[in-house]
Amino acid sequence: MDHEKEKTLALAGVCQAATLVQSIARKGEADTNAFKTSINSLVLTDAQSTIEVYGSIENLRVGLGTLIGQLGNTPMQKDAEITRYIASLLGLERKLKKSSKRLDELSKRIEQIQRQTAHLDLFDEQMMSNLASIYSDVISPMGSKIQIAGTPEQLKKNSNQHKVRALLLSGLRSAVLWRQLGGKRRQILFNRKSIVSNATALQHSLHQSL
Repeated sequence: MDHEKEKTLALAGVCQAATLVQSIARKGEADTNAFKTSINSLVLTDAQSTIEVYGSIENLRVGLGTLIGQLGNTPMQKDAEITRYIASLLGLERKLKKSSKRLDELSKRIEQIQRQTAHLDLFDEQMMSNLASIYSDVISPMGSKIQIAGTPEQLKKNSNQHKVRALLLSGLRSAVLWRQLGGKRRQILFNRKSIVSNATALQHSLHQSL
């Protein structure tokens, strides 16, 4: 897979996390496969390729759809709330990059989660709570808290709060990967056509493989 497509997959990872956050906050549920993919990406820290982080292109179907909808030419598909979540995650990544102390702390806490998966299922409620606390302890104090919009009924449930924070953490993981692959915010502004074209090609490869 060429480098630009790898970069597009990582950006789709950010978009997928943003869409899932919105879905949990508004409806209390989200696409199961997409959710598992995003959360799993947090513990796959020694993957050899971008695709390995997410398992397959199919697993990023939601993220690719969001990416095309947000950057494409169809105004109907654009969602200001999701745009805000994506921009916030990319902004948090930039702050994180400047703090080696927080990066070290984040890395230690993720290693702890990896060890715990030997005894507990990653999607167990306790593990979701553990992932959420990494976000609260390490990321939230950096400032620029992401305001989550949703229905009060869903947002007050602890389990949903944990899922939302775990998903924000996974979006940040994808943002870090995107940056490592050479992603820059200005490319989203100036290279939109090429990003959409790569995302569409990746989406088409899904239809061919069905």
